[in-house]
Amino acid sequence: MGLRRLVAICWIICRYRLDTLIPAEKLPLRVRLLLRCGPWRLFPRRHHSSGERLRCALENLGPIFIKFGQVLSTRGDLLPDDISEELAKLQDQVPPFASEVAVAAIESALGKPITELFAAFDHEALASASIAQVHTATLHNNIDVVVKVVRPGIERTIAADIRLLQTIAVLVQRYVPDGRRLRPVEIVEDYRHTIFDELDLKREGGNTSQLRRNFKDSEVLYVPEVYWDYTRRNILVMERIHGTSVTDIQSLREQGTDMKKLAERGVEIFFTQVFRDSFFHADMHPGNVFVAHNRPASPQYIAIDCAIIGSLSDFDQYYLARNLLAIFQRNYREVAELHVECGWVPPETRVHEFEAAIRSVSEPIFEKPLSEISFGKLLLNLFQTARRFDMEVQPSLVLLQKTLLNIEGLGRQLYPQLDLWATAMPFLERWVRDRYSPQNMLKRVSHRLPGWLEQLPHLPETLLERGTPSKHNAGDDLHHKNQLGLIVREQAARARNQRIAIVALICAAVIANSDSRQVLQDLPDSSIALFGIAFYFFIRSR
Repeated sequence: MGLRRLVAICWIICRYRLDTLIPAEKLPLRVRLLLRCGPWRLFPRRHHSSGERLRCALENLGPIFIKFGQVLSTRGDLLPDDISEELAKLQDQVPPFASEVAVAAIESALGKPITELFAAFDHEALASASIAQVHTATLHNNIDVVVKVVRPGIERTIAADIRLLQTIAVLVQRYVPDGRRLRPVEIVEDYRHTIFDELDLKREGGNTSQLRRNFKDSEVLYVPEVYWDYTRRNILVMERIHGTSVTDIQSLREQGTDMKKLAERGVEIFFTQVFRDSFFHADMHPGNVFVAHNRPASPQYIAIDCAIIGSLSDFDQYYLARNLLAIFQRNYREVAELHVECGWVPPETRVHEFEAAIRSVSEPIFEKPLSEISFGKLLLNLFQTARRFDMEVQPSLVLLQKTLLNIEGLGRQLYPQLDLWATAMPFLERWVRDRYSPQNMLKRVSHRLPGWLEQLPHLPETLLERGTPSKHNAGDDLHHKNQLGLIVREQAARARNQRIAIVALICAAVIANSDSRQVLQDLPDSSIALFGIAFYFFIRSR
């Protein structure tokens, strides 16, 4: 199946003469000769523009390649205008499948005729994308909804493409000099889970509901409601939204939209999702983002298609925030030390050399509007730096990196003068300050307190077991008895200090939670003092 798919891919490349998109003059002589003598030259060049041929080829190659085109469509700074405009059609203008097939899938999944399920159903697709297509409908209680239906047979095509990508990843990791550092096998495996999860519309519905709760009553982001009685694995029914596409710049300006505030709120939403919630929309291409009609002075985003959601561990969240903040503050020494500390580069890395390399990459981008910053060149320089210092690609951050590319593309279209750094830095500073404030620490302690109290009765036995020395020769019995007595006394002292720390934490948490909504300066002095006592005895017990 993998070989057949590879042949099909080569056929499509030849059919649409994608070889003509490669700037041959920049290639080595052997590659130029191969392009001149290749069998694809037997195919006549179709009378279409380069962008149209590329778009048609990606459509024929299937959903994985369509998604790649969707990401590229936001990078107008890297592609010619005709290509980026054509690729933008991949966002919601993929050719639809027959409406009869969609109706049959809906009726099969929900077990009723379409006329019993909906008061009205539009057989013409409202939008069609790589994985599914959408129809408008009206429930019997007169609520307007959209019905999303997964493309039939799409799972087999995706499975074949994933197997091919896995084969390519193994070859890259084995034979390409940088292959092991790039960890392509792990990245493909992570993407396999992501795209198969996207086929489960119940999972998308759950993600949508969670994101809606995270931004309940928010002025910056609205997420539509999911109607679970009509939702199945291959069918999703949710509230129909009315907004302007985020890429329709002319309409947004005609409505009097504050474009600067709109761009800044996009950055705010992204950092809020990543750092406050650790739950971020990871497929924010322009086809999934709209702007509400009725709030031009205080624009509100509308997000749909929450199939791909990213999440960071506390570890990644912490180091990512500190790294970004250090870069924004131009503290390149701290950036280098953080990379070593969290294991993103080998421990033997020379920090001062790494610091100089990061400075040379980052310094040129500061104090410039977004329109003057080439993130394509920045990423290229970072890649060269990564190769020099043997930095490994972090699979957990791949979705975040992809989302950052989408955010930058949207920001460039909306308000090219946006100062991304000035917008993001105050948010990160506030997040770090709030996360490690005494009040927040007490809240986290009180959250973990029941588990600690459950384990408290077993603490003395655990400490004694850990302090018991291993068996030695009989001639050393007296020495080890003395050592055992010393260890027992030390462990008893540590246990006493831990009990004092736990009691102090309990009291501090009780006092702090008496009014958990108070700001830091309103915390009772006694809770702060008790927190300090707990911290002191915790250190003594280590």
